[in-house]
Order: sequence, then C-alpha cells, then structure tokens
Amino acid sequence: MYNQDQCPMPGNRHFAVPVGAKLPALLLTSLLAILCAPVANAKDGVTETVIRVGGVMDLKGDSRGLGEGMRNGIEAAFKGVTVKGRRLEFVPLNDNYSPPKTIESTVRLLEQGVFVMLGNVGTPTAKVSLPILAKSKVPAVGFFTGAGILRPGVGDIINFRASYVQETAAVIESALEAGLKTTEICAFVQNDAYGMAGVAGIKRALSGREGTEAIIPLLDELMAMEGESPPRNNVGPVGVYQRNTLYSRDGYESLKNWEAATGTKCRLVVSVGTYTAIARFAAYARNKGDDWFVSAVSFTGADNFKQALHTYDVKDRVIMTQVVPLLDSNLPIVSQAREALGNEFGYVSLEGYIVGKLFIAAVDSIKGPVTRENFLKAIRGKKFNIGGLEMDFTRDNQGSDMVALTYLTEEGYRPLRQSDW
Repeated sequence: MYNQDQCPMPGNRHFAVPVGAKLPALLLTSLLAILCAPVANAKDGVTETVIRVGGVMDLKGDSRGLGEGMRNGIEAAFKGVTVKGRRLEFVPLNDNYSPPKTIESTVRLLEQGVFVMLGNVGTPTAKVSLPILAKSKVPAVGFFTGAGILRPGVGDIINFRASYVQETAAVIESALEAGLKTTEICAFVQNDAYGMAGVAGIKRALSGREGTEAIIPLLDELMAMEGESPPRNNVGPVGVYQRNTLYSRDGYESLKNWEAATGTKCRLVVSVGTYTAIARFAAYARNKGDDWFVSAVSFTGADNFKQALHTYDVKDRVIMTQVVPLLDSNLPIVSQAREALGNEFGYVSLEGYIVGKLFIAAVDSIKGPVTRENFLKAIRGKKFNIGGLEMDFTRDNQGSDMVALTYLTEEGYRPLRQSDW
C-alpha cells in the first residue's frame, strides 16, 4: 500500500506517501510541502570537491526514451568537467512520468542534498515538483517542458527551451501561410496540464483570425475544466487521451464528430502528447482513411517518435517542431554533443547536453562562494554563448526562443518546405 520512501518528520517520525493515492495532485503536493518542511533545511549539495545535481524523469515507463535522452545528454556534458575546483555529480531518479512518484523522488533528492534540480521531464510532473522546490529554495533548471507553468512560474526557474505556445504557433502559422483554413486545424492532446499547454498555444495562434469566433470559446471551455482527466472529448476541434495510456479511439471519434457537426475537415491535427500515444493515433487515423497532417511538439521526442511511427508504417505527412539545432548543424555545441554522445546522439539527448553545458557556464561565472543565490545572480539578466548557441536571460527566464519546423521522411527529419503542405 505504501512506498518505502518516506518524508522525514520531526522527532524521527515519518509520513509515507501512498503511491496509489487518488488525491488530486496539487492537494498531495500541498500536504507534502507542509508535512515535509524539514527538507527545506537540507544540505545544498556543494562540498569542497563536488557539486551534486538532481533530476527526476521517466527512466522505466512508457516515456523512458525522453528521460534516458535527457539523462544521457546531461551526463555527457558533465563527464570529466571540473568547475570552481569541484567535479559535477548528476543523480537522476525515476518517476515513471507519474506525479505521485515525482513527489517521492523529489523529496528523496532534497533529503540527500542537491544544488539544483536539472533537466526534469514533463509538465504534470513539473506541476507537482515546482511547489516543493520553491519551498526548499532549490532552483529548477532546464526542465524538458515548454509549459506556461514554468514561464515565469513559482520559485526559482531557469528555462532553456522555447515554449509550447511558440511551437504550436509556428506550425499553425506555416499551415495558414500554405493555404489551410483556421477551421481545418484540429488537435489531439494528452488530457492534462501538458495537453492544455498545447491548447493554449493553439488558441494564441488562432485568436483574432477569420473563422475562429466559435472555436476560441470552446478552447477556453476545455482549458477551464478541472480535475484529473475531465471529459474534454466532443468539445470543439480537439480529441484527448489519458496520460500513460495508448487509447486513441475516443479522441479520434471526437475529431470525427467535430467534422460532422461543422461540415469541415481536419487537415492538420496538432498533437501534444508522448511518442507512442501520438504514433498510435496517427496510425489509427490512417487506418480509418484520414490522411491528416499530424504535427508534434518537441516533448514528443523526435527519435523515439520516428521509431514508433515506422513501427506502424507511417512515414510521411508528419511535422515536428524542434527547439534545438538540427542534428546536422555545424554549430560547435552540436559537434561536441555528437562526439560526446556517439550512438546516443539525438534531439532529446542534444537538449540534455545543452542544458548541462548551460549549467556549467552559469556555475563557472559565479562570483564569490558557490551558493544557489550566487548561481541565480550569475544567470539572471545575463547572456550566454554556448558553443555558438545564443541564450538571453535579460528579458525573462527563458534563454532560447528557437523553433525549427521539420518534416519526416523515410531517411529522417529535414527542414519543412512550404511545398510539403
């Protein structure tokens, strides 16, 4: 019933976190933040010889390719590096992309003592970990999510990547420029904060455009729904699926019902989900005779997504937004990552590598003792050039606004051309 990982309490008492508890994620977070207050006094992860950094990500679940990619990239960036006279130690813990497990792993790392939390994977998982990190005054750096809850967010948050709003806006803008109508843009998303971050981006891209007067209120209605997996299907041009499942039929039927009710056709389906779930959806739609364009945001994981699509023999009409340079870029940071990662080099591991190198650059520029406060001073309001990749923190807490549109072919991803539409 209970997991063995426990929160320390005063007087050597303990509070065990029920793994299968049905409490709302935010309520569970609040309880832990109160009951586990002593973790705010945990060691800062810095000794005379080591800077210890933590990370919480899926390393064993259905989305483990994303967690493994971020872990591999960060570890490659840290390998053999000494900064401020100290070696870097990265301690990644698994959460299976499950918020209750995220809480457990976060508390465990804070008990051990970590300088920052680096490269965490996921939006629903970030939603529960950020309040705990804020209470403990542990910076959240380079999380693998483009959700608005980190922009600016609660606590000390430093983002590398562009937001989901920017990613979805980029692909929708390209589609509209190619002649698609606003009423032909639909979505298939994960039924949680991650999916709704994508819906927010779709709303931003469509607002004020002709033909969206009836669509925008429906998107607002979807985003206003509360609770775990509320009934969002059959509300507007959106289909949803439940996190950590691969069931796509209900979401597909939601889009077909929208087509029937409005007399229009979905030509582009903007997807916001995990690689296996979106690949299965694309394959299901193709099997049903719908040759829709399907786009995916960077979190889907380009390399794992490509493999999953090929498993279902889907090899075209797939667009993916990337927030890192293309893998054949001649930027020094890409060349360095390619050499350091070898066979593990890909879009996700490249992001992990960049995040690791950004952390190193920020620590190296600390003036005075290596403290969290001085680390934040070293990065906020500053600009960095990380192997030819420019990052600017002078305006907000996000270093890069780069979004690249890529198109899937049998050989892999290449830059999207307007003729592809």
